[in-house]
Amino acid sequence: MTLVGGVDTSTQACKVVVRDAATGKLVREGRAGHPPGTEVDPAAWEAALRQAVTEAGGLDDVAAVAVGGQQHGMVCLDEDGEVVRPALLWNDTRSAGAAADLIAELGPGKAGRTAWAEAVGVVPVASFTVTKLRWLAEHEPENAARTVAVCLPHDWLTWRLAGSPGLDTLVTDRGDASGTGYWSASSGEYRMDLLERALGRTAAVPRVLGPAEAAGTATTGAVLGPGTGDNAAAALGLAAEPGDVVLSIGTSGVVSIVSEAPAVDPTGTVAGFADATGRFLPLVATLNAARVLDATARLLGVDHAELSRLALSAPAGAGGLVLVPYLEGERTPDRPRSTGAVHGLTLATADPAHLARAAVEGLLCGLADGLDAVAAGATPVRRVFLVGGGARSEAVRRLAPAILGVPVLVPPPGEYVADGAARQAAWVLSGGETPPSWGTAGTEVYEADPVPHVRERYAEVRDLTADRT
Repeated sequence: MTLVGGVDTSTQACKVVVRDAATGKLVREGRAGHPPGTEVDPAAWEAALRQAVTEAGGLDDVAAVAVGGQQHGMVCLDEDGEVVRPALLWNDTRSAGAAADLIAELGPGKAGRTAWAEAVGVVPVASFTVTKLRWLAEHEPENAARTVAVCLPHDWLTWRLAGSPGLDTLVTDRGDASGTGYWSASSGEYRMDLLERALGRTAAVPRVLGPAEAAGTATTGAVLGPGTGDNAAAALGLAAEPGDVVLSIGTSGVVSIVSEAPAVDPTGTVAGFADATGRFLPLVATLNAARVLDATARLLGVDHAELSRLALSAPAGAGGLVLVPYLEGERTPDRPRSTGAVHGLTLATADPAHLARAAVEGLLCGLADGLDAVAAGATPVRRVFLVGGGARSEAVRRLAPAILGVPVLVPPPGEYVADGAARQAAWVLSGGETPPSWGTAGTEVYEADPVPHVRERYAEVRDLTADRT
Protein backbone atom coordinates (compact mmCIF):
# COMPACT_ATOMS: atom_id res chain seq x y z
CA MET A 1 0.00 0.00 0.00
CA THR A 2 1.34 3.44 -0.97
CA LEU A 3 0.48 6.10 1.60
CA VAL A 4 -0.04 9.83 1.16
CA GLY A 5 -0.50 12.55 3.73
CA GLY A 6 -2.72 15.62 3.81
CA VAL A 7 -2.41 18.58 6.17
CA ASP A 8 -5.05 21.16 7.02
CA THR A 9 -3.47 24.13 8.79
CA SER A 10 -6.68 25.98 9.58
CA THR A 11 -7.44 28.94 11.78
CA GLN A 12 -8.17 26.88 14.87
CA ALA A 13 -6.15 23.68 14.44
CA CYS A 14 -3.82 21.52 12.40
CA LYS A 15 -5.24 18.24 11.13
CA VAL A 16 -3.22 15.48 9.46
CA VAL A 17 -4.63 12.50 7.58
CA VAL A 18 -2.75 9.54 6.12
CA ARG A 19 -4.59 7.73 3.33
CA ASP A 20 -4.10 4.95 0.81
CA ALA A 21 -3.05 6.68 -2.41
CA ALA A 22 -5.06 4.30 -4.60
CA THR A 23 -8.38 4.14 -2.75
CA GLY A 24 -8.37 7.08 -0.36
CA LYS A 25 -9.00 4.79 2.60
CA LEU A 26 -8.15 6.52 5.89
CA VAL A 27 -5.25 4.79 7.61
CA ARG A 28 -4.60 7.15 10.54
CA GLU A 29 -4.98 10.79 11.56
CA GLY A 30 -3.91 13.37 14.13
CA ARG A 31 -4.87 16.81 15.37
CA ALA A 32 -3.39 19.68 17.40
CA GLY A 33 -4.81 23.08 18.30
CA HIS A 34 -3.65 26.52 17.20
CA PRO A 35 -3.53 29.53 19.50
CA PRO A 36 -6.54 31.88 19.39
CA GLY A 37 -6.42 35.38 18.00
CA THR A 38 -6.14 37.10 14.65
CA GLU A 39 -2.34 37.33 14.65
CA VAL A 40 -0.20 34.27 15.29
CA ASP A 41 3.50 33.45 15.28
CA PRO A 42 3.90 30.92 12.44
CA ALA A 43 6.14 28.88 14.75
CA ALA A 44 2.91 27.87 16.51
CA TRP A 45 1.65 26.33 13.27
CA GLU A 46 4.84 24.33 12.88
CA ALA A 47 4.66 23.12 16.48
CA ALA A 48 1.03 22.06 15.95
CA LEU A 49 2.01 20.30 12.72
CA ARG A 50 4.70 18.32 14.53
CA GLN A 51 2.24 17.34 17.26
CA ALA A 52 -0.47 16.35 14.77
CA VAL A 53 2.03 14.34 12.70
CA THR A 54 3.17 12.50 15.82
CA GLU A 55 -0.46 11.76 16.75
CA ALA A 56 -0.98 10.47 13.21
CA GLY A 57 1.90 8.02 13.54
CA GLY A 58 4.49 10.04 11.67
CA LEU A 59 5.20 10.60 7.98
CA ASP A 60 8.28 8.40 7.54
CA ASP A 61 6.30 5.83 5.51
CA VAL A 62 4.38 8.43 3.50
CA ALA A 63 5.34 8.75 -0.17
CA ALA A 64 3.90 12.22 -0.72
CA VAL A 65 2.34 14.97 1.36
CA ALA A 66 0.60 18.28 0.66
CA VAL A 67 -0.68 21.16 2.78
CA GLY A 68 -4.04 22.90 2.62
CA GLY A 69 -4.17 26.12 4.59
CA GLN A 70 -6.16 29.09 5.75
CA GLN A 71 -6.08 31.72 3.03
CA HIS A 72 -4.86 35.32 2.96
CA GLY A 73 -2.62 35.20 6.06
CA MET A 74 0.39 37.52 5.74
CA VAL A 75 3.72 35.81 6.50
CA CYS A 76 6.65 38.21 6.09
CA LEU A 77 10.23 36.89 5.92
CA ASP A 78 13.55 38.72 6.19
CA GLU A 79 16.67 38.09 4.13
CA ASP A 80 17.63 35.16 6.39
CA GLY A 81 14.22 33.53 6.05
CA GLU A 82 13.20 34.48 9.58
CA VAL A 83 9.63 35.58 10.30
CA VAL A 84 9.52 39.37 10.64
CA ARG A 85 6.41 39.61 12.82
CA PRO A 86 3.43 37.45 13.81
CA ALA A 87 1.27 36.62 10.80
CA LEU A 88 -1.92 38.64 10.37
CA LEU A 89 -4.73 36.17 9.69
CA TRP A 90 -7.63 36.43 7.26
CA ASN A 91 -10.04 37.39 10.06
CA ASP A 92 -7.96 40.32 11.30
CA THR A 93 -9.88 43.45 10.29
CA ARG A 94 -7.36 46.15 11.23
CA SER A 95 -6.56 46.70 7.53
CA ALA A 96 -10.11 47.78 6.60
CA GLY A 97 -8.96 51.38 6.10
CA ALA A 98 -6.08 50.20 3.97
CA ALA A 99 -8.53 48.27 1.77
CA ALA A 100 -10.61 51.40 1.18
CA ASP A 101 -7.49 53.41 0.36
CA LEU A 102 -6.21 50.84 -2.14
CA ILE A 103 -9.55 50.81 -3.95
CA ALA A 104 -9.67 54.61 -4.13
CA GLU A 105 -6.13 54.78 -5.49
CA LEU A 106 -7.21 52.92 -8.64
CA GLY A 107 -10.17 55.20 -9.26
CA PRO A 108 -13.10 56.95 -7.56
CA GLY A 109 -16.13 54.92 -6.50
CA LYS A 110 -17.11 52.11 -8.83
CA ALA A 111 -14.15 52.76 -11.12
CA GLY A 112 -11.67 51.71 -8.45
CA ARG A 113 -13.58 48.54 -7.62
CA THR A 114 -13.87 47.66 -11.29
CA ALA A 115 -10.14 48.21 -11.82
CA TRP A 116 -9.26 45.79 -9.02
CA ALA A 117 -11.79 43.16 -10.15
CA GLU A 118 -10.46 43.27 -13.70
CA ALA A 119 -6.83 43.21 -12.54
CA VAL A 120 -6.92 40.33 -10.05
CA GLY A 121 -10.51 39.09 -9.77
CA VAL A 122 -11.07 40.52 -6.29
CA VAL A 123 -11.91 43.87 -4.71
CA PRO A 124 -9.81 44.50 -1.58
CA VAL A 125 -11.36 43.87 1.82
CA ALA A 126 -9.54 43.52 5.13
CA SER A 127 -9.18 39.76 4.69
CA PHE A 128 -6.84 39.90 1.69
CA THR A 129 -3.06 39.86 2.00
CA VAL A 130 -2.59 42.98 -0.11
CA THR A 131 -4.45 45.11 2.44
CA LYS A 132 -2.38 43.70 5.31
CA LEU A 133 0.80 44.69 3.48
CA ARG A 134 -0.47 48.27 3.21
CA TRP A 135 -1.29 48.24 6.94
CA LEU A 136 2.24 46.99 7.65
CA ALA A 137 3.80 49.73 5.54
CA GLU A 138 1.80 52.42 7.29
CA HIS A 139 1.92 51.20 10.89
CA GLU A 140 5.14 49.20 11.12
CA PRO A 141 7.52 50.72 8.55
CA GLU A 142 10.56 49.10 10.18
CA ASN A 143 9.04 45.65 9.73
CA ALA A 144 8.01 46.53 6.17
CA ALA A 145 11.60 47.52 5.43
CA ARG A 146 12.87 44.17 6.78
CA THR A 147 10.43 42.19 4.62
CA VAL A 148 12.12 40.69 1.56
CA ALA A 149 9.61 37.90 0.88
CA VAL A 150 5.86 37.48 1.45
CA CYS A 151 4.08 34.14 1.52
CA LEU A 152 0.92 32.49 2.80
CA PRO A 153 0.47 30.02 5.70
CA HIS A 154 0.41 26.93 3.51
CA ASP A 155 3.40 28.18 1.49
CA TRP A 156 5.42 28.67 4.67
CA LEU A 157 4.60 25.23 6.10
CA THR A 158 5.42 23.53 2.79
CA TRP A 159 8.76 25.36 2.81
CA ARG A 160 9.42 24.29 6.40
CA LEU A 161 8.61 20.66 5.55
CA ALA A 162 11.31 20.91 2.88
CA GLY A 163 13.79 22.18 5.46
CA SER A 164 13.66 25.89 4.54
CA PRO A 165 16.10 25.49 1.63
CA GLY A 166 16.15 29.19 0.65
CA LEU A 167 13.73 32.00 -0.15
CA ASP A 168 14.07 31.27 -3.87
CA THR A 169 12.44 27.86 -3.28
CA LEU A 170 9.17 29.24 -1.87
CA VAL A 171 6.21 27.92 -3.86
CA THR A 172 2.44 28.21 -3.85
CA ASP A 173 -0.46 27.23 -6.10
CA ARG A 174 -3.19 28.95 -8.09
CA GLY A 175 -5.88 28.44 -5.46
CA ASP A 176 -4.06 30.17 -2.62
CA ALA A 177 -2.31 32.77 -4.78
CA SER A 178 -5.68 33.95 -6.08
CA GLY A 179 -6.60 35.14 -2.58
CA THR A 180 -3.67 37.51 -2.14
CA GLY A 181 -4.96 40.49 -4.11
CA TYR A 182 -1.83 40.58 -6.29
CA TRP A 183 -2.19 37.43 -8.42
CA SER A 184 -4.78 37.05 -11.16
CA ALA A 185 -6.65 33.77 -11.61
CA SER A 186 -7.68 34.93 -15.08
CA SER A 187 -4.21 35.73 -16.42
CA GLY A 188 -2.24 33.36 -14.19
CA GLU A 189 0.25 36.11 -13.42
CA TYR A 190 1.34 38.16 -10.43
CA ARG A 191 0.54 41.86 -10.43
CA MET A 192 3.73 43.01 -8.76
CA ASP A 193 2.73 46.63 -9.29
CA LEU A 194 -0.19 46.07 -6.87
CA LEU A 195 2.03 44.38 -4.29
CA GLU A 196 4.49 47.28 -4.52
CA ARG A 197 1.62 49.76 -4.25
CA ALA A 198 0.59 48.11 -1.00
CA LEU A 199 3.99 47.53 0.60
CA GLY A 200 5.74 50.58 -0.83
CA ARG A 201 8.55 48.41 -2.19
CA THR A 202 9.11 45.14 -3.99
CA ALA A 203 9.29 41.74 -2.28
CA ALA A 204 9.87 38.19 -3.43
CA VAL A 205 6.78 35.99 -3.84
CA PRO A 206 6.42 32.21 -4.16
CA ARG A 207 6.54 30.56 -7.57
CA VAL A 208 3.05 29.39 -8.60
CA LEU A 209 3.03 25.67 -9.39
CA GLY A 210 0.63 23.70 -11.55
CA PRO A 211 -2.08 21.57 -9.89
CA ALA A 212 -0.03 18.33 -9.85
CA GLU A 213 3.49 19.78 -9.97
CA ALA A 214 5.88 18.62 -7.27
CA ALA A 215 7.02 21.29 -4.82
CA GLY A 216 10.21 19.50 -3.84
CA THR A 217 11.02 16.89 -1.23
CA ALA A 218 10.28 16.88 2.49
CA THR A 219 13.05 16.16 4.97
CA THR A 220 11.38 12.75 5.47
CA GLY A 221 11.93 11.96 1.78
CA ALA A 222 8.27 12.37 0.82
CA VAL A 223 7.41 14.21 -2.37
CA LEU A 224 5.77 17.54 -1.60
CA GLY A 225 2.61 18.59 -3.42
CA PRO A 226 2.04 22.27 -4.20
CA GLY A 227 -0.70 22.47 -1.57
CA THR A 228 -3.54 25.00 -1.86
CA GLY A 229 -5.94 27.22 0.05
CA ASP A 230 -8.48 25.62 2.33
CA ASN A 231 -11.50 26.24 0.11
CA ALA A 232 -9.85 24.78 -2.98
CA ALA A 233 -8.62 21.83 -0.92
CA ALA A 234 -12.12 21.14 0.41
CA ALA A 235 -13.53 21.17 -3.12
CA LEU A 236 -10.82 18.72 -4.18
CA GLY A 237 -11.51 16.54 -1.16
CA LEU A 238 -15.19 16.38 -2.12
CA ALA A 239 -14.33 15.67 -5.77
CA ALA A 240 -16.49 18.68 -6.70
CA GLU A 241 -17.14 19.08 -10.43
CA PRO A 242 -18.17 22.16 -12.46
CA GLY A 243 -21.50 23.40 -11.14
CA ASP A 244 -21.02 21.88 -7.70
CA VAL A 245 -21.41 24.35 -4.83
CA VAL A 246 -19.55 23.77 -1.57
CA LEU A 247 -21.15 25.54 1.38
CA SER A 248 -18.76 25.33 4.33
CA ILE A 249 -19.71 26.41 7.84
CA GLY A 250 -16.49 26.63 9.81
CA THR A 251 -14.76 29.57 11.46
CA SER A 252 -15.76 31.39 8.30
CA GLY A 253 -18.79 30.76 6.14
CA VAL A 254 -17.92 30.01 2.52
CA VAL A 255 -20.03 29.47 -0.58
CA SER A 256 -18.00 28.48 -3.64
CA ILE A 257 -18.76 26.98 -7.02
CA VAL A 258 -16.41 25.05 -9.30
CA SER A 259 -16.42 26.84 -12.63
CA GLU A 260 -14.75 26.62 -16.03
CA ALA A 261 -14.65 30.42 -16.24
CA PRO A 262 -13.08 33.09 -14.01
CA ALA A 263 -15.31 35.53 -12.15
CA VAL A 264 -15.08 39.31 -12.30
CA ASP A 265 -17.43 41.05 -9.84
CA PRO A 266 -16.83 44.79 -9.35
CA THR A 267 -19.12 44.80 -6.32
CA GLY A 268 -16.61 42.57 -4.54
CA THR A 269 -19.32 40.18 -3.37
CA VAL A 270 -17.88 37.28 -5.39
CA ALA A 271 -14.13 36.73 -5.22
CA GLY A 272 -12.66 35.39 -8.45
CA PHE A 273 -10.48 32.65 -7.00
CA ALA A 274 -8.88 29.67 -8.73
CA ASP A 275 -9.32 26.05 -7.65
CA ALA A 276 -6.76 23.27 -7.23
CA THR A 277 -7.43 21.51 -10.55
CA GLY A 278 -6.82 24.24 -13.13
CA ARG A 279 -10.41 25.50 -13.02
CA PHE A 280 -11.86 28.43 -11.08
CA LEU A 281 -13.64 28.80 -7.75
CA PRO A 282 -15.87 31.91 -7.57
CA LEU A 283 -16.44 32.36 -3.86
CA VAL A 284 -18.34 34.34 -1.26
CA ALA A 285 -17.00 34.34 2.30
CA THR A 286 -18.40 35.61 5.57
CA LEU A 287 -16.53 36.14 8.83
CA ASN A 288 -19.38 34.77 10.94
CA ALA A 289 -20.31 31.12 10.72
CA ALA A 290 -20.01 28.25 13.21
CA ARG A 291 -19.00 30.59 16.01
CA VAL A 292 -22.45 32.20 15.76
CA LEU A 293 -23.78 28.86 16.99
CA ASP A 294 -21.06 28.70 19.66
CA ALA A 295 -21.92 32.19 20.90
CA THR A 296 -25.67 31.55 20.97
CA ALA A 297 -25.21 28.27 22.84
CA ARG A 298 -23.00 30.06 25.36
CA LEU A 299 -25.52 32.87 25.74
CA LEU A 300 -28.32 30.38 26.40
CA GLY A 301 -26.19 28.16 28.61
CA VAL A 302 -26.80 25.03 26.51
CA ASP A 303 -24.76 22.59 24.44
CA HIS A 304 -25.07 22.32 20.67
CA ALA A 305 -27.49 19.42 20.76
CA GLU A 306 -29.88 21.42 22.95
CA LEU A 307 -29.39 24.50 20.77
CA SER A 308 -30.57 22.44 17.78
CA ARG A 309 -33.53 21.06 19.71
CA LEU A 310 -34.57 24.56 20.76
CA ALA A 311 -34.22 25.96 17.23
CA LEU A 312 -36.29 23.17 15.72
CA SER A 313 -39.02 23.65 18.33
CA ALA A 314 -39.65 27.26 17.24
CA PRO A 315 -41.63 28.24 14.12
CA ALA A 316 -40.03 29.17 10.80
CA GLY A 317 -39.13 32.84 10.94
CA ALA A 318 -38.88 32.74 14.75
CA GLY A 319 -42.02 34.82 15.08
CA GLY A 320 -40.32 37.78 13.39
CA LEU A 321 -37.21 37.64 15.58
CA VAL A 322 -34.08 38.16 13.46
CA LEU A 323 -30.45 37.81 14.47
CA VAL A 324 -28.02 39.65 12.18
CA PRO A 325 -24.86 37.68 13.00
CA TYR A 326 -22.08 40.23 12.47
CA LEU A 327 -20.39 39.21 15.72
CA GLU A 328 -16.87 39.84 14.39
CA GLY A 329 -17.65 42.58 11.92
CA GLU A 330 -18.30 41.19 8.46
CA ARG A 331 -16.47 40.56 5.21
CA THR A 332 -19.49 40.01 2.93
CA PRO A 333 -21.12 42.44 3.02
CA ASP A 334 -18.00 44.53 3.68
CA ARG A 335 -18.74 45.85 7.18
CA PRO A 336 -15.59 45.22 9.20
CA ARG A 337 -16.69 47.37 12.15
CA SER A 338 -20.28 46.15 12.42
CA THR A 339 -21.66 44.29 15.41
CA GLY A 340 -24.42 41.74 15.72
CA ALA A 341 -27.99 42.83 16.31
CA VAL A 342 -31.33 41.34 17.33
CA HIS A 343 -34.52 42.74 15.79
CA GLY A 344 -38.16 41.98 16.53
CA LEU A 345 -37.84 41.09 20.20
CA THR A 346 -41.28 40.93 21.78
CA LEU A 347 -42.82 39.24 24.79
CA ALA A 348 -43.81 36.39 22.50
CA THR A 349 -40.29 35.88 21.11
CA ALA A 350 -38.32 36.49 24.32
CA ASP A 351 -37.44 32.88 24.97
CA PRO A 352 -34.51 30.52 24.23
CA ALA A 353 -36.28 28.64 21.42
CA HIS A 354 -36.98 31.74 19.33
CA LEU A 355 -33.45 33.10 19.81
CA ALA A 356 -31.94 29.72 18.89
CA ARG A 357 -34.06 29.61 15.74
CA ALA A 358 -33.15 33.20 14.84
CA ALA A 359 -29.44 32.42 15.22
CA VAL A 360 -29.55 29.42 12.90
CA GLU A 361 -31.73 31.24 10.37
CA GLY A 362 -29.54 34.38 10.47
CA LEU A 363 -26.43 32.32 9.82
CA LEU A 364 -28.10 30.50 6.92
CA CYS A 365 -29.62 33.66 5.43
CA GLY A 366 -26.16 35.18 5.09
CA LEU A 367 -24.98 32.07 3.27
CA ALA A 368 -28.13 32.03 1.11
CA ASP A 369 -27.20 35.52 -0.09
CA GLY A 370 -23.83 34.05 -1.03
CA LEU A 371 -25.46 31.19 -2.92
CA ASP A 372 -27.54 33.67 -4.90
CA ALA A 373 -24.37 35.58 -5.80
CA VAL A 374 -22.38 32.58 -7.09
CA ALA A 375 -25.46 31.16 -8.83
CA ALA A 376 -25.76 34.41 -10.81
CA GLY A 377 -22.46 33.65 -12.58
CA ALA A 378 -21.77 31.77 -15.78
CA THR A 379 -21.98 28.27 -14.27
CA PRO A 380 -25.39 26.71 -13.50
CA VAL A 381 -25.69 25.16 -10.03
CA ARG A 382 -25.57 21.36 -10.20
CA ARG A 383 -25.43 20.28 -6.54
CA VAL A 384 -24.94 21.90 -3.11
CA PHE A 385 -22.68 20.21 -0.56
CA LEU A 386 -22.90 21.27 3.10
CA VAL A 387 -19.70 20.69 5.10
CA GLY A 388 -17.74 22.06 8.04
CA GLY A 389 -18.19 21.95 11.78
CA GLY A 390 -21.52 23.78 11.55
CA ALA A 391 -22.91 21.01 9.36
CA ARG A 392 -22.85 18.72 12.42
CA SER A 393 -25.78 20.72 13.80
CA GLU A 394 -29.08 18.95 13.19
CA ALA A 395 -30.86 22.29 13.03
CA VAL A 396 -28.47 23.58 10.38
CA ARG A 397 -28.89 20.43 8.28
CA ARG A 398 -32.67 20.46 8.48
CA LEU A 399 -33.18 24.20 8.02
CA ALA A 400 -30.58 24.70 5.27
CA PRO A 401 -32.69 23.42 2.35
CA ALA A 402 -35.66 25.52 3.49
CA ILE A 403 -33.58 28.72 3.72
CA LEU A 404 -31.44 28.04 0.65
CA GLY A 405 -34.43 26.89 -1.39
CA VAL A 406 -32.59 23.83 -2.81
CA PRO A 407 -31.88 20.26 -1.65
CA VAL A 408 -28.61 19.91 0.25
CA LEU A 409 -26.12 17.02 0.20
CA VAL A 410 -24.38 16.40 3.51
CA PRO A 411 -21.34 14.11 3.27
CA PRO A 412 -20.29 12.27 6.41
CA PRO A 413 -18.28 14.40 8.85
CA GLY A 414 -14.66 14.53 7.75
CA GLU A 415 -11.55 16.60 7.33
CA TYR A 416 -12.18 17.58 3.73
CA VAL A 417 -9.40 20.17 3.54
CA ALA A 418 -6.83 17.63 4.72
CA ASP A 419 -8.43 15.01 2.47
CA GLY A 420 -8.13 17.34 -0.51
CA ALA A 421 -4.47 17.91 0.28
CA ALA A 422 -3.93 14.14 0.50
CA ARG A 423 -5.74 13.63 -2.81
CA GLN A 424 -3.48 16.25 -4.37
CA ALA A 425 -0.42 14.43 -3.00
CA ALA A 426 -1.68 11.21 -4.61
CA TRP A 427 -2.19 13.10 -7.87
CA VAL A 428 1.40 14.36 -7.80
CA LEU A 429 2.60 10.78 -7.29
CA SER A 430 0.49 9.35 -10.11
CA GLY A 431 1.33 12.07 -12.61
CA GLY A 432 -2.07 11.62 -14.25
CA GLU A 433 -4.17 14.18 -16.08
CA THR A 434 -6.77 14.16 -13.30
CA PRO A 435 -6.64 13.41 -9.57
CA PRO A 436 -7.39 9.83 -8.45
CA SER A 437 -11.04 8.91 -7.92
CA TRP A 438 -11.61 8.14 -4.27
CA GLY A 439 -15.37 8.53 -3.84
CA THR A 440 -17.40 9.61 -0.79
CA ALA A 441 -19.80 7.10 0.75
CA GLY A 442 -22.62 7.89 3.15
CA THR A 443 -23.77 11.25 1.75
CA GLU A 444 -27.27 12.19 2.97
CA VAL A 445 -29.80 14.33 1.11
CA TYR A 446 -31.86 16.91 3.02
CA GLU A 447 -34.94 18.47 1.45
CA ALA A 448 -37.57 20.89 2.74
CA ASP A 449 -40.18 23.28 1.44
CA PRO A 450 -38.69 26.75 0.83
CA VAL A 451 -39.53 29.52 3.33
CA PRO A 452 -38.97 32.72 1.35
CA HIS A 453 -40.61 34.86 4.06
CA VAL A 454 -37.66 34.14 6.36
CA ARG A 455 -35.16 35.61 3.92
CA GLU A 456 -37.48 38.51 3.15
CA ARG A 457 -37.67 39.40 6.84
CA TYR A 458 -33.88 39.02 7.21
CA ALA A 459 -33.35 41.34 4.22
CA GLU A 460 -35.59 43.97 5.83
CA VAL A 461 -33.33 44.30 8.85
CA ARG A 462 -29.91 43.27 7.51
CA ASP A 463 -29.00 46.75 6.30
CA LEU A 464 -30.11 48.41 9.53
CA THR A 465 -26.87 47.15 11.06
CA ALA A 466 -24.34 49.86 10.22
CA ASP A 467 -20.62 50.03 10.86
CA ARG A 468 -19.54 51.60 14.11
CA THR A 469 -17.68 54.85 13.77
